Amino acid sequence: MTATATKDTRPEASAPTQLTMAGALNAALRDAMAADDRVIVYGEDVGPLGGVFRITDGLQAEFGDERIWDSPLAESGIIGTAIGMAMYGMRPVVEMQFDAFSYPAFEQMVSHVAKMRNRTKGRVTLPMVVRIPCAGAIGGVEHHSDSSESYWASTPGLTVVMPSNPADAYSMLREAIESDDPVVFMEPKSRYWSKAPIALPVTTAPMDRAEVVRTGTDVTLLAYGPTVRTALEAAEAAEHEGLSIEVVDLRTLSPFDDETVGASVRKTSRAAVIHEAAQFGGYGAEVAARVTERNFHHLAAPVLRIAGFDIPYPSPKLEEHQLPTPDRILAALDTWEWDA
Repeated sequence: MTATATKDTRPEASAPTQLTMAGALNAALRDAMAADDRVIVYGEDVGPLGGVFRITDGLQAEFGDERIWDSPLAESGIIGTAIGMAMYGMRPVVEMQFDAFSYPAFEQMVSHVAKMRNRTKGRVTLPMVVRIPCAGAIGGVEHHSDSSESYWASTPGLTVVMPSNPADAYSMLREAIESDDPVVFMEPKSRYWSKAPIALPVTTAPMDRAEVVRTGTDVTLLAYGPTVRTALEAAEAAEHEGLSIEVVDLRTLSPFDDETVGASVRKTSRAAVIHEAAQFGGYGAEVAARVTERNFHHLAAPVLRIAGFDIPYPSPKLEEHQLPTPDRILAALDTWEWDA
């Protein structure tokens, strides 16, 4: 296959229609492949089946099996092949199928994908996207419901994003594919079928920016991916109790948007971070540390973490107790000394 440059720009915007996150991701892949012959898609069951979650549905029929195909069940091989393709001018987009399935490729990701540009003093870039369906709340068992974002976010050289809504899913995936650096694109499985009116192609905030999705004055809730909706539900419930909660969707986990987060925390003077992963050593620990270091004199209380428990992911019958809920968030906020 010969690498060629981008053929045309993004198409004109359509009329707004109700679109799921899964549909938005599918549209982003389709539009990216149509715009640039260098974009190829492969992974486990992404071809005729259209992926376990149907994110690639219909793409092989449209673009052929030289642009999108099923790989062997060998994640290290998937990533190793993508490295070679990216080095030679292609823009591979690979799917890991489930979060924990990416672990066999960990060495390739950390030792090579993340370091190639630095190792070659910028002469070799790896414009590749690793799509990882992630997190729980789908009735899946362990190794189908992991939240592995802290592994990737703690690796310099990787951009790590996690959209929470269909519009961001489309816009951020298009931006990730167009990036000359490797992007770990984490997709919260429980939000695949959430809907919103979108006029495609949509362009939202840049990939490296957080976004205030609800304004408030008393508390800042920092969330990403599946917990953004949970935070919004908590904020709505708190409003009836006279508590004004601001919700910030982090969107990109690395690099971190200190500017947007800091402005919100300095306004409200209190912050809590919410994620599904276990609390100990989780991504929220880094967020809490950064917020504290940069805004200590503006804080009226310690930064809280509302997270999954420090246990292996439980069986489907118990996962509702593992995941953060609006009630757990509000109960955590009640632990503060509000008169301080």
